[in-house]
Amino acid sequence: MATNGSALSKFAYLLVGNHADAEDLLQNALTKTAVHWRRVARYDNPAAYVRQAMVNETYGRWRRKRLLQMVSVTKVPERQTPDALRASDDRVDVWRALDRLAPRQRAVLILRFHEDLSVEETAALLRCSTGTVKSQTHAALSRLRALAPELADLRVS
Repeated sequence: MATNGSALSKFAYLLVGNHADAEDLLQNALTKTAVHWRRVARYDNPAAYVRQAMVNETYGRWRRKRLLQMVSVTKVPERQTPDALRASDDRVDVWRALDRLAPRQRAVLILRFHEDLSVEETAALLRCSTGTVKSQTHAALSRLRALAPELADLRVS
């Protein structure tokens, strides 16, 4: 946690859309990781196990129809990150568009472009084929272009 805490918190926030739910999600994932620490400690990257636990927990909540409260961001989140988008208006537009994607499409985009995982790493984390990751990425980006054409010229700083 000392090494990857900030990155894991950001990942949780991107999955659920608000700080309170992100903290709960991360805490649940860390609790599950601690229970299985002997097995997790053998991995080269225990943070990947925690990310997997967060994705599984989020999917489980979606499947059980106990959706996490997805909050549309109408203002800039209180915590700023160095890799945040340049303007708060762009950030709000991105969040509104992401909120309208299917959960799997949103997860694929977050893993691929925010977490900078490869297609293969994303497929392993989501337990699907690389072809599924590619098609979900294509479909999600197409849907984003349709939902928010004003984001076409947006560049991440």
